Amino acid sequence: MPVEGGKSDMERIGLFSEMEYITVGDKYVSPFNRPFNEAASKNRQMLPGGSKEMSSLQPGYFDSHFVRIFEGEGYVNLNQVRRRHMMEEAKKNLSKAFLPSSGDKKPCGLGSYYGTIGGPVPFFSTQPRPRETYQAPGKNLYTSPGKKGTGYGYANVTIGKQLPHSADFYDAPKLNYKTENETHHRLVKGSPFKLNLYPREYFDSNPYFSEKPLPPIRKAEKKEALAVPFKPSAPGKKAGGLKAGTFDPYPSHSSDPYTAKPAHPISHASDRIFHPPNGPKSRPTTSIMTLNVKRALNMKNYKTSSVQSY
Repeated sequence: MPVEGGKSDMERIGLFSEMEYITVGDKYVSPFNRPFNEAASKNRQMLPGGSKEMSSLQPGYFDSHFVRIFEGEGYVNLNQVRRRHMMEEAKKNLSKAFLPSSGDKKPCGLGSYYGTIGGPVPFFSTQPRPRETYQAPGKNLYTSPGKKGTGYGYANVTIGKQLPHSADFYDAPKLNYKTENETHHRLVKGSPFKLNLYPREYFDSNPYFSEKPLPPIRKAEKKEALAVPFKPSAPGKKAGGLKAGTFDPYPSHSSDPYTAKPAHPISHASDRIFHPPNGPKSRPTTSIMTLNVKRALNMKNYKTSSVQSY
């Protein structure tokens, strides 16, 4: 349709003419009855002539005849070229080729030098080496024939003289120690000196040590075993409502007035109440310097420490 401005719809879209409808008026053909390749059954088809196999013959190539790379080149004989090369190499030899005098030698056993280049080595020869003649040393000096006996229980068989006999008491060491001990106690005056104020460590080495004498050992009292077993005089009584089955008779009623009981008097010293003391008492203490000296100087290093200090 023409539009205001003088241009039609086809001109405005940019097409020269309206598209044709190619299927207008055609008969309907079902897709099930339509052939797969309809053009293959019409007109003349291309016949390639079949597949070719790779071979050295001319039909194995695309060209109808063999095409040479060079046209008109000369013929070259490879055998002639090889012989020329051998002649040039032979001119480089100064003399004739080396020919061995004989074939290779094979070894005839383990340790044999047959077939080797150097031959046998004299250092590894099994022949004995020349040695100096052996001269036997002279005999030992004989003074007198040896004495018989081992020395234990035999007299005059040792190098030195026989020791003279000396009397020795059986209990001589014991008697000497007893005599020296009695002499030492005779010279001692009084008992060993003990100072109660001597400073000690915080804990004793033996916590069970005590200077008080131990009490006498108590002997365990042995109870006499009864030879005859105990047998009651009569059979046991049965319990009844009148207390007839007890050992004691029924106790009589006693009046107990409601009064405060008197305090129990203290009869023995062991029954008294324990009262702890008023606290620790003062005691002499060692200084920090003395404690450090004792720790640094002990029984293992006191020798080395004394030497270094000097």
